[in-house]
Amino acid sequence: MNVNDQEEMKEKDAELHLKKNVNETEELPSEHIIVQNQTSTIRFAGFWMRFWAYLIDIIVIGSIDRIIINPIFRALDISLHEIAPIAPITVATAITFYLYFVLMTKYFGQTIGKMVFGLRVVDVNGGKLSWSTVIFREWIGRFISGAFFMLVYIVVAFHPKKQGVHDIFADTTVAHEK
Repeated sequence: MNVNDQEEMKEKDAELHLKKNVNETEELPSEHIIVQNQTSTIRFAGFWMRFWAYLIDIIVIGSIDRIIINPIFRALDISLHEIAPIAPITVATAITFYLYFVLMTKYFGQTIGKMVFGLRVVDVNGGKLSWSTVIFREWIGRFISGAFFMLVYIVVAFHPKKQGVHDIFADTTVAHEK
């Protein structure tokens, strides 16, 4: 056998191995998938795990608001009880909310709530999370979800990859850490 024949056989073996992995994907339960050319599996986080992680995140954000934002507003004599869509306290807490999710997801791949439950935001193609992906998922996606009274999060319970609407648009999902 010459060198070209050996290389051709290696390529065919690699293709056959890849096809075998793709076919195995169909036989795995919905929470497992083989990602392009990788033999490891992803165990998707379901609705309830994500729900409990989100509740912890809301507690963390509320604590940040009460420890940092509220004292600043009191010191500047700005009302904390004004109820309006563009009230200063509403704007400040919205900024805290979105910054928390964007920065934690970009720099750590997970929020504190996800850390507690061993979850991580991952790209469905196995790539690294880019700024545009994170901003779209955590800012625009959450804003859209909030507009529908968080009902779009229920999609997570029924989607085969356990993706929410914001995950589908951003090609991400939440998975258990290994």
